[in-house]
Amino acid sequence: MKFEVRALHQGVVEILQVDAVDVAEASAKVAAQQRDVLSIRRLREFWHRPPRFELSLFAQELAELIEAGLSVTEAVETLANQQTDKEASKTYCQLEGSLRQGLTLAAAMSQLPDKFPPLFVGIIRAAERTSDLAGALARYIEYSGRIEALKTKITSALIYPAILSAVGGAVVVFLLTYVVPRFANVYQGTGRELPLLSTLLLRWGGFASQHALVLTIGAAVLSAAAILAVAQAKRRGRLAQWVELLPGARHRIQLFRLSRLYLTVGTLLNGGMPLVQALSLAQGVITGAYRGRLDAAIEALRRGGAIAESLEQHQLTTPVAVRLIRAGEGSGQMGDLFIRAGRYHDNELGRWVERFSRSFEPLLMAAIGVLIGGIVILLRISANVTAHFGHRDRRSAGAF
Repeated sequence: MKFEVRALHQGVVEILQVDAVDVAEASAKVAAQQRDVLSIRRLREFWHRPPRFELSLFAQELAELIEAGLSVTEAVETLANQQTDKEASKTYCQLEGSLRQGLTLAAAMSQLPDKFPPLFVGIIRAAERTSDLAGALARYIEYSGRIEALKTKITSALIYPAILSAVGGAVVVFLLTYVVPRFANVYQGTGRELPLLSTLLLRWGGFASQHALVLTIGAAVLSAAAILAVAQAKRRGRLAQWVELLPGARHRIQLFRLSRLYLTVGTLLNGGMPLVQALSLAQGVITGAYRGRLDAAIEALRRGGAIAESLEQHQLTTPVAVRLIRAGEGSGQMGDLFIRAGRYHDNELGRWVERFSRSFEPLLMAAIGVLIGGIVILLRISANVTAHFGHRDRRSAGAF
């Protein structure tokens, strides 16, 4: 993997590119050059997908081994010995080495930020204070499971429309770039009057036949530019802003962000973490304007504001969530009611995804059918008109 490292050398900030397996190795290579590391950022390569560390699987296996009576070090050592993937094995060995040096599990994980996000490290750190590591891991597994389940449901709902759009689009492109141009070449020179739409379609066919190479290159360039633009927007976190422009999508994306926020805060609170610290750590799961709103809400809480009012004032609640949070303030079960609010909105989003899928798929099929059918009908009309006039001309010639 390639890393971009900002380092200080003789009072000058340098930007270096380093090939390394992970962040620790990149930092060590730069430090060996007598430079002070300021920051490290992994460079994304479109042709190479970095191996993914399965954090949820790690949490599940670690929880099972701890519940079986193994110590944390023994559990990590057991997991390291059973790894077949080189990258995963190195991660486990680094974690085991840090534990044997006397570091806590949270401290050891914090040395591997590319594998263990701050949220997970925070949950483990809070659990170490209460000696309930297995319970904390179980809460994280439940939390990540709900998030992944919702993402999977959304992805599954989009797969069929995507396949249908791709197949329908391919058929339309085939008709417009192969069938129509050849039909236009046959029809040219007949001089027959056609309906307006048929005339426009055949004109397009003639244009495509004469400029096939230019159109092919243009389509390739536009496709590549669109892919790069989407990838760039995703890398900079702007893809969600584009999706929000779609009708009805903005409110659903807001619900998804708030749901993640509530589930995260509730999980941290149930792990024994103070509210302000939990909200600060939950900033990693939200983006854009929501992060600024959360900062303002945290500041209001530090000044002694009530939880529900502070979040509501900065537009971080829904009518249902604010009632549940107020109930939690009264009962003292803040963690459980934050999680309940997150689950409520998860279920609401799930129901909306199902309704959207059931209504959008037939509409998409109808639209593609109308488009393809329209092209075929226009070609058929053109063929009938040509055949009619050709037959009449032959009859006229026979009469003479």
